[in-house]
Amino acid sequence: MTTSTRWTLLVLAVIAALITGLVLALDETPPGTEGAPGAQAARAHRDADTPEALAGPRQRADLPRCPAAADNPGPEKLRGIVVECAADGANVDVARALAGRPVVLNLWAYWCGPCAEELPAMADYQRRVGPDVSVVTVHQDENETAALLRLAELGVRLPTLQDGQRRIAAALGVPNVMPATVVLRADGSVAEILPQAFTSADEIAAAVKNALQ
Repeated sequence: MTTSTRWTLLVLAVIAALITGLVLALDETPPGTEGAPGAQAARAHRDADTPEALAGPRQRADLPRCPAAADNPGPEKLRGIVVECAADGANVDVARALAGRPVVLNLWAYWCGPCAEELPAMADYQRRVGPDVSVVTVHQDENETAALLRLAELGVRLPTLQDGQRRIAAALGVPNVMPATVVLRADGSVAEILPQAFTSADEIAAAVKNALQ
């Protein structure tokens, strides 16, 4: 092998190493979300999800409005976080919206199979418990259109926050798995984080009761 050939091979090896490093740097997928649509998303929602594009899906989902902001500042860990309400696109001050009563936060994504099985149980639990506990879902993928269509398909009508950046989960220290449920006390403190899937309203009721004891 000539000196010229050796130098050529060395240069090619260096270039290949640089390309590999660049690809790995661009493909940093959060643990537990490998292969999931939107796994690398860092935005609240897609550019394609304009108010005009979302109008039809919002009408089909027919979600209730998100909770109104209370007078008190709400959970300290969530202060300063503002996300979009999936029902109408309004900005939601998360801490103030969740203040004043026990809250069950259900974190999900449209592509998550166990989430789709759990969401109807969450809706059933909300119907049973009434106004004593508020169930709010948090969609954790930037594809807001897909979230609305999935909720419409499931017939689930719960207040839903659009949080493609997972700011709420990060603030509360929720593991990067879905579905996950966070039970908040009326004073805004975290009663329990439940990184698991529920299959019935009875299971949810038991878990929430145990967390709030």
